[in-house]
Amino acid sequence: MADSDVILEMRSISKHFPGVKALDDVTMTVERKTIHAICGENGAGKSTLMKVLTGVWPYGTYSGRILFNGEEMRFKTLKSSEKAGIAIIHQELSLIPELSVTENIFIGNESSRRGLIDWDDARRRAEAIMGRVHLDVDPDTPSKNLGVGQQQLIEIARALSKDIQLLVLDEPTSALNEEESENLLQILRDLKAEGITSIMISHKLEELVRSADAITIIRDGRTVETLKAAEDGFDINRIIRGMVGRPLDNRYPSHQSNAAQELLSVKGWKVANPIRPDKLSADDVDFFVRAGEVVGFAGLMGAGRTELFRSIVGRSWGNYLSGEVRVGGRAVDTSSVPKAIEAGIAYVPEDRKVLGLNLLDTVSRTIVSAGLKRVSQHLLINNDMEVVAAEKARDELKIKTPSIVEGVDKLSGGNQQKTLLGKWLFTEPLVLVLDEPTRGIDVGAKYEIYSLIFQQAALGKAIVVISSELPELLGICDRIYTFHEGRITGDVDAKATNQEELMRLMTGVGPAPANDQTGEGAS
Repeated sequence: MADSDVILEMRSISKHFPGVKALDDVTMTVERKTIHAICGENGAGKSTLMKVLTGVWPYGTYSGRILFNGEEMRFKTLKSSEKAGIAIIHQELSLIPELSVTENIFIGNESSRRGLIDWDDARRRAEAIMGRVHLDVDPDTPSKNLGVGQQQLIEIARALSKDIQLLVLDEPTSALNEEESENLLQILRDLKAEGITSIMISHKLEELVRSADAITIIRDGRTVETLKAAEDGFDINRIIRGMVGRPLDNRYPSHQSNAAQELLSVKGWKVANPIRPDKLSADDVDFFVRAGEVVGFAGLMGAGRTELFRSIVGRSWGNYLSGEVRVGGRAVDTSSVPKAIEAGIAYVPEDRKVLGLNLLDTVSRTIVSAGLKRVSQHLLINNDMEVVAAEKARDELKIKTPSIVEGVDKLSGGNQQKTLLGKWLFTEPLVLVLDEPTRGIDVGAKYEIYSLIFQQAALGKAIVVISSELPELLGICDRIYTFHEGRITGDVDAKATNQEELMRLMTGVGPAPANDQTGEGAS
């Protein structure tokens, strides 16, 4: 392969943090005009490697060499890597919500005339770039009024507003639905045709196999191997084996349902949309979950699953109109989060960094934060009790952290999710609601969380899982409710249904005719 075919080489990259060797002699070669994927378990070092590449971790804080277009680079800042032609889009979007699409695209890179920003020119340029990323909105629209998928496109448009040759995307599809994800992957293919190389970190292996030209696998801070579509082909089992260091023959642990008596019951639940009071986001919803049962909620983006449970647990969303919640046959008050906790209900939100965690807190303080009474004496927190509780959670949930006094923001996504689970399990709930519990985490961490779900069910707790991934719901649930436009449209046995039937129910079409049922559980 000629040198001109290689755009990037990272040679023997090593990076240390206190008590942790994040990268250990990592080597990677990226060919020009390709989509190059990086995969590995949470904490494997993927994001750290890209931060080294783009100057977030500057030259001098790591060892090894970076060659871009054959020239050795020593980036000291993010701006220096952008100047060389490299742009990175982080998993956490960095848009300013109140600014328009145009303003967000050109922030820090505005075009001016006689010292004044030329907004007419900026809008014209914005529309041209927006066309390249399939973003069909008014360029004057505030970014806060757009969905996550559209905001992701603004980030890509911002990168394209600069003269870039290499685009790095960290988990770009983790918060997107299937249609939005496919649109983003098509954009990367279009950019490849234009001559722009992409590096994509993702845990969605099916997407990588479908879209990448090469996949580099990283485990425990070291390069395992790089597979090329043209030479090796891609085999998901081989990728998983490289990521976790062992075969993962079944992505879902074995589980025997032991559903007992009804534990959670919701009847006649009605909630109005806070922005449009005439629209019901929950329209006379009835459902139940038995002790020891794992029940899934499936629905398309915008169906209202998250809003339903946020309205139930603490009434933190929408305008409550009517409805009753019972736990163990007893009517309970869930009108505030403390009252919901008192009633035995815990809700793990889908957005762990905004709604679930205080990123300024330590692991230990996070673990006990929803149940401070359990570690308090005479209205004061007992530090010894907090340490015992946090160490117990770290051990049981296998949270990878050098210390329980480590900041939560320093943890990988999977370990942040385990910490968030630990926070709510510390309240010893009877009912555990998990909203997108495996979003943005790797297959190994997913398996551990599935095992944890089954452990809690075996203890007799009622488990609710909200997920956008139908194979996940089919793989771990006993029953699945389908949700469409604020109403439950189906209650099906997970072992006797398939993705096609769920999709029909999720779109309000209804079940397939009896002679069209295949009965394939996880098709």
